[in-house]
Amino acid sequence: MDAMKHSLKDGLSPTPTELEILEILWRDGPSTVRAVNEAMNHDGKGGQYTSTLKLMQIMFRKGLVTRDERKVKHVYSAAQAEKKTKGAMLEQFLNTTYNGYASKLVIELLGNRKTSKKDLNEIKEYLKKLDKR
Repeated sequence: MDAMKHSLKDGLSPTPTELEILEILWRDGPSTVRAVNEAMNHDGKGGQYTSTLKLMQIMFRKGLVTRDERKVKHVYSAAQAEKKTKGAMLEQFLNTTYNGYASKLVIELLGNRKTSKKDLNEIKEYLKKLDKR
């Protein structure tokens, strides 16, 4: 069983801060703790280096990131691709919150926020493509 599937199954999906770190790793690629901390501080979401280090160590134990220990400074990478991680998180959310009914999720999402005309057109185009399958 892969690390992300295992983590989500065990209720260890990324916290919001862990997801921010994963976003940085997906965007920037393999990075040291210092580079991740600097990126978080640049984005206005960072804190102390030691806090980022501790969090990334926890993420490693949870299987959310991998760590290359061949050099003095460890280099961390996201354990799974962004699409796979977010897909697993969405699937878990859908199953636990909407009993697996995607239509209920979409209807509530579109009903609870102002959806732009552009977004609606993109959704319509996507639905047309799905309908042609």
